[in-house]
Amino acid sequence: MRQRVFLAGDYHWVRGGDWLSEEERRPRPSTLDELWADEWAQHSGTRSILDVFHVQREDEAPEICAVRPVTAEEARRAAGTDRLTHAHLPAIQDLARERWYGRCAVLHDDRGTPREIYFWGWSGD
Repeated sequence: MRQRVFLAGDYHWVRGGDWLSEEERRPRPSTLDELWADEWAQHSGTRSILDVFHVQREDEAPEICAVRPVTAEEARRAAGTDRLTHAHLPAIQDLARERWYGRCAVLHDDRGTPREIYFWGWSGD
């Protein structure tokens, strides 16, 4: 997913803003290494999945640039079920409250079959 987002350019590129002078602007990087070598990108983030470097276990404290899966207990407490669907997204949004930290949840279809992993959180400025 990270590679797909990067190749599609579906992320915030801080050096591409029209508010910058011509000397400060840069074309989008051609590799992820080039992206993260840019100091401005390191400080501003990309506001995308590219800012996620680690998936945590449920017993770990929130960590910068990481996501932690929603536990069955958290899902039941927030949404009343442990088989989350798109309809439950408003109920679980507050589970990601810390800057530079995110959550992920498996979303199910109407038959209860897992269909996708939903990521959300706070990155960037």
